[in-house]
Amino acid sequence: MQRLNFEPVLTGKAEAALRSDVRRFLANQDAFPPAEVIDSWSVCNPEFSRLLAAEGWLGMTWPTEYGGGGRSYLERYVVIEELLAAGAPVGAHWVADRQSGPLLLRFGTEEQRQHFLPKIVRGECFFAIGMSEANSGSDLASIKTRAERIDGGWLVNGSKIWTSWAHVCQQMITLCRTEAPTKDRHAGLSQFIIDLDHEGITMNPIKNMAGEEHFNEIFFDNVFVPDTRVIGEVNQGWNQVMAELAFERSGPERFLSSYRLLEAAVEILHEEDLQQHTSAIIGQFTARLMVLRQMSLSVANQLQQGKLPVNEASVVKDLGTSFEQELPDALRLILSTEARLDAKHGVERLLSDAILKSPSFSLRGGTREILRGIISRGLGLR
Repeated sequence: MQRLNFEPVLTGKAEAALRSDVRRFLANQDAFPPAEVIDSWSVCNPEFSRLLAAEGWLGMTWPTEYGGGGRSYLERYVVIEELLAAGAPVGAHWVADRQSGPLLLRFGTEEQRQHFLPKIVRGECFFAIGMSEANSGSDLASIKTRAERIDGGWLVNGSKIWTSWAHVCQQMITLCRTEAPTKDRHAGLSQFIIDLDHEGITMNPIKNMAGEEHFNEIFFDNVFVPDTRVIGEVNQGWNQVMAELAFERSGPERFLSSYRLLEAAVEILHEEDLQQHTSAIIGQFTARLMVLRQMSLSVANQLQQGKLPVNEASVVKDLGTSFEQELPDALRLILSTEARLDAKHGVERLLSDAILKSPSFSLRGGTREILRGIISRGLGLR
């Protein structure tokens, strides 16, 4: 039976120096809008992404021949951690930097790497995720979007949904069915790089209950994709997607989306005469946060070693989203202030935003049921 591997990791002097650099950079930026600091990795600001690119903080771990920084996963972790803790708007480049680029490094062709990676590093090219579909949810094996082979490439027909910020992205890595379904539900899937300005693509915004429009539904009508834009091997898309999700599910964004709320709550409660049970609640969440951080650091270190810790990444995501969903519910019971969406700043606004957004945290990147199924299979329990 396989076991989960979360070996402890300690950062060193290089990471400490880099952390100081990031904090100085953030101190010189204008204050981030209070309405955007909760779940800030979903806030799209291309100009800020290009500022990070100028500092060398996009594609940090990628080889220098593709414009990358050639730095370690732990150094990248430090940068991401500081940006998220500050509530920085990193959503524009987030997918490209976190998973699209690493996927191309692992499975892409040399032409694809040379063409796309330097543009991502410069903050000139953003990627969207083309996995989920209507009526499929987190069950990616049930997707219906098809790619049919023709002379020189493929014709794509179907749709994708919940494509965050696709309307400001140039490219999307799209999972398609390239063979008829068989008993092996994971067979016959392939990944394609699709230019979102291509003829035959219709993009419709999806407005959420808060009136925001960062989701989209995308329709493909005989969209031509050349053979040069197939990622990896045809019909091996499932294994590639699993590798991609190891990058997506394990980072500090899975437990730092509401960090600014916890920080603000601690500051307020510190000024009050804390009751014992209040101190215990804060202590419990702080302890959970530290454990999640160590687990996430361990996954980053395994990625540095060239491993694909799919099970460990799924555990981090599952436990991290539970932490983030339980936090606002616990704080609303011990804070003397109420959540107010009309508040312009302060803990009232942070608490309101966290309550409003936290239900979605256990959906994106795979539901709990899907994650636990992956973990069970990975450990040989089913």
